[in-house]
Amino acid sequence: MEQLEIISWKILDAIRNSATKTNEVIGDIDTNELMSVFCQVDDDYIELYYSEVESSYIRHFDDEDEFFTAIDERKSEFGEEEFGSPEYFTDEDGFGDENSSENFDGYNIKEDGDEDEF
Repeated sequence: MEQLEIISWKILDAIRNSATKTNEVIGDIDTNELMSVFCQVDDDYIELYYSEVESSYIRHFDDEDEFFTAIDERKSEFGEEEFGSPEYFTDEDGFGDENSSENFDGYNIKEDGDEDEF
């Protein structure tokens, strides 16, 4: 593995735009001031490390195994774990009472004095 410190994010962006494949983006520069982009440029495995508080750098990996190990390590460093998609609403939340005997057919919220047409 080789690492090269980078002063300008423009260099990191240029490499990112020329990548043949982006494997993983970890972190968010806007919320936690750090972001790692793991990508491939032809046969090279590269990490582009963006930071607002530390030095940014490019890291080149020797092989695919080292690359994917670094992805897992970076996820644990940034606190990103794989979570299942949350289920915000379930059938038991009771947003509608389908078993209710109330009948709302013919219900109208318009009052007699309302003349607005929608």
